[in-house]
Amino acid sequence: QVQLVESGGGVVQAGGSLRLSCAASGRTFSDYAMGWFRQAPGKEREFVAAISLSGVTRIYADSVKGRFTISRDNARNTGYLQMNSLGPEDTAVYYCTLGQFSSTWSRYKYWGQGTQVTASS
Repeated sequence: QVQLVESGGGVVQAGGSLRLSCAASGRTFSDYAMGWFRQAPGKEREFVAAISLSGVTRIYADSVKGRFTISRDNARNTGYLQMNSLGPEDTAVYYCTLGQFSSTWSRYKYWGQGTQVTASS
């Protein structure tokens, strides 16, 4: 089993930045690709970014490309999502997940509880 705990969410003004962290415990963090998804009220869960096991390959949703950066530190069993130029459209609960490298949520096996990100205009 793997336990994931997200942190770093909060309220920022439009144009601001936040850095989310995802701390993993249990099985080896480096055995899995890591992804970030988000879900806004009344909307479906949406892919944000994913990073391969080694960290070499990264993919992003078009809506965040150029603004968000996903990274991981396998030695610390921790993943990150740096979010810049945040806007109201980024307001959502953000979830960290581990599993197969993909933009599809069903490919991921382990999920955190989520952290709220709110960007006010």
